[in-house]
Order: sequence, then C-alpha cells, then structure tokens
Amino acid sequence: MNGREAPDAGPLLLGVRHHGPGSARAVRAALDGARPRVVLIEGPPDADPLIPLAAQEDMRPPVALLAHAVDEPGRSAFWPLAAFSPEWVALRWALEHGVPARFIDLPATHTLAWEREEEEGKGGAEEEAGPERGAGAADEDMRVDPLGVLAETAGYDDAERWWEDVVEHRGAGKGDALAPFTALEEAMTALREEYGSGGHGRDLIREAHMRLRVRDAQREFEDGVAVVCGAWHVPALRHRTTVAADRALLKGLPRVKTDLTWVPWTHRRLSRAGGYGAGVASPGWYAHLFDAPDRPVERWLTKVARLLRAEDRTVSPGHVIEAVRLADTLAALRGRPLPGLGEATDAVRAVMCEGSDVPLALVHDRLVVGDVLGEVPPTVPAVPLQRDLERTRRRLRLKPESAERELDLDLRKDTDAERSRLLHRLRLLGIAWGRPAASRGGTGTFRETWRLRWEPELAVRAAEAGVWGTTVLAAATAKAESDAIAARGLADVTGLAEHCLLAALPGALPTVMRVLADRAALDTDVAHLAQALPALVRSLRYGDVRGTGTAALTEVAAGLAERVFVGLPPACVSLDAEAAEEMRGHVDAVHGALGLLGDSHAAGDGRLRERWRSVLRKLSARDTVPGVLRGRAVRLLLDEGRLAQEEAARLMGLVLSPGTPPAHAAAWIDGFVGGPGAGLLLVHDERLFGLVDRWLTAVPAEAFTDVLPLLRRTFAAYEPGVRRTLGELVRRGPGGHGATAGATAGAPGFGPGLDGARADAVLPVLRLLLGPDGDDEGIRAERAGVPR
Repeated sequence: MNGREAPDAGPLLLGVRHHGPGSARAVRAALDGARPRVVLIEGPPDADPLIPLAAQEDMRPPVALLAHAVDEPGRSAFWPLAAFSPEWVALRWALEHGVPARFIDLPATHTLAWEREEEEGKGGAEEEAGPERGAGAADEDMRVDPLGVLAETAGYDDAERWWEDVVEHRGAGKGDALAPFTALEEAMTALREEYGSGGHGRDLIREAHMRLRVRDAQREFEDGVAVVCGAWHVPALRHRTTVAADRALLKGLPRVKTDLTWVPWTHRRLSRAGGYGAGVASPGWYAHLFDAPDRPVERWLTKVARLLRAEDRTVSPGHVIEAVRLADTLAALRGRPLPGLGEATDAVRAVMCEGSDVPLALVHDRLVVGDVLGEVPPTVPAVPLQRDLERTRRRLRLKPESAERELDLDLRKDTDAERSRLLHRLRLLGIAWGRPAASRGGTGTFRETWRLRWEPELAVRAAEAGVWGTTVLAAATAKAESDAIAARGLADVTGLAEHCLLAALPGALPTVMRVLADRAALDTDVAHLAQALPALVRSLRYGDVRGTGTAALTEVAAGLAERVFVGLPPACVSLDAEAAEEMRGHVDAVHGALGLLGDSHAAGDGRLRERWRSVLRKLSARDTVPGVLRGRAVRLLLDEGRLAQEEAARLMGLVLSPGTPPAHAAAWIDGFVGGPGAGLLLVHDERLFGLVDRWLTAVPAEAFTDVLPLLRRTFAAYEPGVRRTLGELVRRGPGGHGATAGATAGAPGFGPGLDGARADAVLPVLRLLLGPDGDDEGIRAERAGVPR
C-alpha cells in the first residue's frame, strides 16, 4: 500500500462545528440519508472499546472521555460531548442502527506524552493540557479561529451570531441534508489555502493519522464510510497524499501508557468561562435550540419567566408575550432571520428585568450556561479507588451535583457520621467535593455543615489518588502518613492529627503521633507550641463525639501543655507592642484549650489547670512582661475565681498609679477589659469601674491623644448594650442607681457635683459637631435638662 494514492471514491466527509446544535441536526439528517456502513468520528482511537457504553440508558450527556497517564494520573485529557455535539449524535446514530463506530484522531497515548515533552521543554506548563485546550494548542495565540475569520469576512463582530444566522436559523438538516457540509467545506478549503495549518503544526500530524484510519475503513467497507470531524480538517482529509508520507509524519511520536474511561461533564465546564478551549459561550442555550421542536424563542422566554418567578419576581404571561414581540422586532431591525440569544437577552432585560442586570445575571448563570451534570453507568472502567468511592457514595445517598448545595450533618446519626468521614477523607486526598462551612443550626461539635459541588476535574483527582490505595480509607490513611512525615512545621502535624480524627483514620494516628511527638520535642518556639495545643485539644473533643480512640493524643497534648508552661514566662519578657498582641492571642488560645482539656478528662487530677494558673500569676506580677499580657493574666485569673476582686482592684490601682506611663497603663487596661464579656465586668464591679474612670480623668492632655487609639479599640469591641450601660454609669456615677448627680458625691472617680466650667469647655467641639445652628445657650439648656 506504500506509495499508493487514496482511492477515487472518497468517503462522506461531514465537517462540523464542535458542540454546534445546527451541525448535530445536519449530521443526523445526513446519516439518515446516506446510511453508511461505518461511522468514523474525531476522537482518540484508544477509546474505541468504550463506545458500546454510550448505548446504555444510564449514560446521559454531557459526558467526556477521560484519558490519564497510568504512571502520572494527574496528567490527563478530556474529550467532552454534549447532547447537542455532532460527535455524540453520530455515535448514538451508529449504535442505534447497528453500524460500527470508530474514533480516528491521534491516540491519547501520544497526546499525553506529547504534552509532557512540551512541558519539560518549556519548564512547566498547565498540567491539564489535553484536548480541552484545543488538542494541546501550544501556540494558541497564533492559531486561526476559522469561525471568527468567516464571521469577520461576512461583516459580523461575533462568531456566535454569525453561526446562528447561517446555520441555526437556516434550517440545518432540512431540505438537502448535505448542503451545509458542502458550503462549510468550500469555506474551510479557502481558509486552509490562505492559512495552511493555522499556526499549529500538530494538526498536520493529527490529520495524517485520520487519513490512515479513513483508508483502513475504505479497504474494509469500500464506499460506505462516513467521517464526522471538525470542518477545519475536511480539506486536509480530502487532500490526496501517500500512505508513506502520512506514516512518515507519525514516525517517532512519544508514548505513555494510558487508561481511558467515561466521566460526567457539565454545561458550565463546557462553556468558555470554564476554561475549555473548544467550548461554547452558551451551552444551555444551545441545548435548548437542539431540543426545542418548534418556537425556540417562545419556549426559551417561558423558561426564563419560570426561573424568575421561582426567585419571587413578578413575571406574568403578559411579560412573556411582550418579550417575544420585542425579540422579533429587534431581529427585524438588526436584519437577522430569527431572534437569537442576543435579542432574547435584550428583551428579557427590558421587559422581565425592568432594565436591571442583576436578575439577568441569574438567567445567564442558570439557563444560558446552566448546571446540567451528566451521568455515566457504573460499569465504566475506573481505578479501584474510584469504584470504592462510587459504591460508598451510593450507599450514603450522596448525589453529585454541579450546582452548589449545603448539607447539614448530625454526627450523632450513623449515616451522617459516615458522610462526614467520607468528605473529610476526600479532602485529605485532594478531592474537594465538599468544603466545611459555618453551621447555622448551632455550634456544638455534633453538627457539621458542608457545601458540596461536583466538578468534572474531581474524576482526575480520584484517579490520581488511586496511587495511595484501592479504597478511600486505605488511600486516605497512606496519604496522611506520607504528609505527616513530609510536614515541615509542628502546626502542620497537629492540623493533620486533627484531620485524621475528623476522617476517622486510626491506622494513620500512630505515625502521625510519633512525628508529632518528635516535632514537639525539637521545636523550642513557644508560639509554635501554643498554636499546636488548641488543635490537639479540639481533636480530643472530636474524638469524644465521633467515638475515636484518643489516648495517644491525650498524652501528647499534656506533654505539649507542660512545655508551654515552662517556656511561656521567659518568652513574654521584653516584647514590643506587636509581638505582645500576638502573644496575647496565644495565651487566650492556650487558656481556652486547657478548659476543654479539663472537660475531656485529659487533665487527670487537675494538675495541668493548676500549673497554668501559676503561670498566669507569674505573668501578672512581672514588670518586664508587657502590660497587655499582665492585664490579660489578671483577667483570666479573676474569671477563674482564683483571684479576689479586691486583689484585682489592687493590681489595677498599682498599674494605674501616676508613676506608670499612660501608654503602659492603657495596654494593661486593654489586656484586662478587652475581649468577650469584659464590658459586663466593668458594669457589675463598681470598684474596677471607678479605678478605670479615675485613671482616665487623670491622664494628661498631651498623653491622652497617644493612648486614645488603643482605648477606642478596647471599648469599641463591646456590644452596643454594654456601651450604652457604661455611658449611663458615667453620667450618674457608680453607686448612683438612678440618683441625681449630687447624690454621687464621694463616689470613686467622681466629683461632688457638676463642674460648669469644665462642661463649658466642650462647647467649641459640640459647635463643630452640630454645625452653625448650634448655639451655646441652647446647648447649656439641654445639658441642664431644660427643654429648648
């Protein structure tokens, strides 16, 4: 056969636009008329064994052929097919009529290997470099867009509009079934003569392989061969070449071992916005055009009205009628044969959305693009981990959906607990089907809320995770052990320990605990230790709720707490303001963690809590410790009931004495009365309130502006009701309880009566605040309680 030209009787070449509903209808009409004996389709030939699966009832597009390298599962490529894709229509036609169907594009074994060589040559490129980027377009910016060139030549600035006018609105598939293909072939032949391969040499190699496969089919079926491929390739397949020349182009292509399967796909991922290079801007609209038996615009606007009504917008049948009329009028004014998506969108905006783009964005997201998710039968090939995931998913009744939804779990229920474990294990494996969210049903540890959304790429992540094990449990265990050994910091290991408990991975805990103990012993940074302890204690609580053994974790947590006790006092000496504020966060976190540790019976006879209190006493008494930390230590001891209010008042009195610089005193106050619940302490303890107030009134004017920002931050954190109560106390003085100002004489921090001269001093400021209409006499009258 070498050196011999292709036979004179050429095959039936049906050049299409990928994912074009007009092309899909035309392909079906052409195949019905020609009745070929074999159908050849642009796609990877190593997927031929998967073609019969497309005939199963539970195979529902959009779906995609997924190829991944066996040794590098993350290296993958997709060939998506929607219900309105001509290739899918051709595939289904062949299966329904008992006609062989075969793929003829370059095999995936070469595509993936080629991508790896390109990445290595460039120093790294996108990991997913398969046909979803236009068959691995290395020079995408230089590549010719055939439809774009034809649209521009016809005077259109939008290729989508041009395609709608010349194909979708011209009755493709009606009358002469081959007329659309003849016209497209003539146009593409002219483009190929002008642009050659269009700036991408790989097409020449792909087309050489296609020609060889077409010749093989012609030898077997003679003149009963139909080929469905991108219209851009038709002139090349029509071109006469020798077998030797085509084989020479394919000689020496790199190879990798690949596995292929069917995976679900989505309309959103099919859109250009989803990153698919050969996608379409409006897959939902195209699906509607393909499925609508008649009156596509009227049916579309009815769908829009139904969606908007479901979102509580007032849309009546009259709105639909008026929108249809407006769309028809716009099409006539613009010289279009029928209203397209542009006219329908403009009509929806004007009539149903009252000119607003906000509801229009919802229409675009839900209908124009859409969240349709395909399905594949359980018999499709998959790595063992994928099969285990599918079995577990079905048993737990977790359905993959392309639209995001919330899932509330009650961990006291067996099924919900299993769902939680599965989702946590998948996150550890990098399969982010769900992500944790704040629970709206409460803050207890027995509740979890997840946001679930299935993306097609997760099938790749599942295949990639298959290297860790054959089941989700085994893979997550192996991955956790590997991550623990490779972890760089103590906080990473403690977080991993927490994740192991959430995911119920008892097999990984010994390794994680060993690494954790080793890292904790070597890490001398108290901040790192203080960061790690709360995560460990949270893990103990999770273990209690989930029924997971935590004895080893308890021992490590107790040892970590002891090291914090020893290292914290010297680490708090001579810190600047920023470091002191950061350390306060660590002190609060350790205090809260030890409270939970005691609640979980991990603190034994209470020795840890008592050791922690002795640390707080040391911090509260050392002058070299920043004021914010000394104040916080006093506050925590007071809250614990380990410090009498008289002693707290004495310590506050010392730090607020005239000899203490105002900035240091303000920092102490911030540590003492800052944080949750501190405002109520001042409300109910008049002695402390009086000390703070007396100190504030004694701060010199030149120092007040320096401490004001810190004080404002401290008191601004209080709840509005607490601030209002404190304001009332300031007005009447502590101990007044509604008495007049004169009755508060002698109260700590307050004078015997109203000082009119001092009150008048604020008049200039009030005048600025109230504007030019504010007068001194009126302000004085209001201050005295006299109506103006």
